[in-house]
Amino acid sequence: QVQLEESGGGLVQAGGSLTLSCVASGSIISINAMGWYRQLSSALPSNQREFVASVTSNGGTVYDESVKGRFTISRDNSKNTVYLHMKSLKPEDTGVYYCNGAPVPHYDIPWGPGTQVTVSS
Repeated sequence: QVQLEESGGGLVQAGGSLTLSCVASGSIISINAMGWYRQLSSALPSNQREFVASVTSNGGTVYDESVKGRFTISRDNSKNTVYLHMKSLKPEDTGVYYCNGAPVPHYDIPWGPGTQVTVSS
């Protein structure tokens, strides 16, 4: 079973940048699409995660409209790692960011601990 661990979050001012990493304990090469999700601080119900972006094994990407042009997702299968480069961050991007399979989370891949992103105004 693949285990995921996210990192790279932190506190940044509005307009700043962060790069998140998601490292899998096993190979992700067989997982066609990997994605990033987030649990916004303002999300209701509080446990709801929303889709942010996904990348397929051949590099195809999909973005939520709210992050298009600001976030870039990529993956390195040799390192079993998925990245999310975020720029022009806004306070409304504040939340906990997770990775999982895509376009919907895979039921057989447990959620990792997530990484907190806080954007101050």
